Amino acid sequence: MEKPFKFKQFMIRQNRCAMKVGTDGVLLGAWASLPVNTKAILDIGSGTGLIALMLAQRSSAEIIDAIEIDGDAYEQCVDNFESSPWGDRLFCYHASLDEFTDEIDDKYDMIVSNPPFYSEDVSTGNIARNTARQNRSLPFSKLLESISKLLSPEGVFAVIIPIKEEKRFFHMAESVKLYPKRATRVRGNQKSEIKRSLLEFGFHTTKTMYHELTIETDRHIYTPEYVALTKEFYLKM
Repeated sequence: MEKPFKFKQFMIRQNRCAMKVGTDGVLLGAWASLPVNTKAILDIGSGTGLIALMLAQRSSAEIIDAIEIDGDAYEQCVDNFESSPWGDRLFCYHASLDEFTDEIDDKYDMIVSNPPFYSEDVSTGNIARNTARQNRSLPFSKLLESISKLLSPEGVFAVIIPIKEEKRFFHMAESVKLYPKRATRVRGNQKSEIKRSLLEFGFHTTKTMYHELTIETDRHIYTPEYVALTKEFYLKM
């Protein structure tokens, strides 16, 4: 039996999930801005439920909904929610994004997603993991279209994507009237290339704030910025 991943205020069981707890999810959960008076949050493609749980820890939002299409991941997400201190505020739907968008009339103050983003064919020998990693199962265009319908007028949408997709993502977001507010480019260490882009959008045009974040100065030696961002979550920070 795989050991749960323990954080300071909750733990994640992930033996039934294709995509395990990783740096991308932790970064997004810690980095995303919480609008003032956030009452309702949505996590699209929740997997283990990590990001929703981080936002439950960070906020007093009354409703934190999650959507997960994979049956095993959905069941594990529900278990992780129920065993957390915030089980009464967390709810996971076993549905596709299309189904959910068609059925839900409510708007969310904040939407987050760590979407599958390997646009090239990737085969890991594991069908569930392949689906979780390939954006054919949730194209960016489909994701943004749903965000534009589900986000409240003053709401914030936060996402993490590969840096090589950033320009294209900005263009697609603009086509549904979502405009970038913040962008943080992430590199593993000072010598490595930027690999990821943390992005935040809203319906109002504004000057985009650009930043860079380096995770490590050396193997397992973390930068002050990364420690400041994640110390409320990781046990050893």
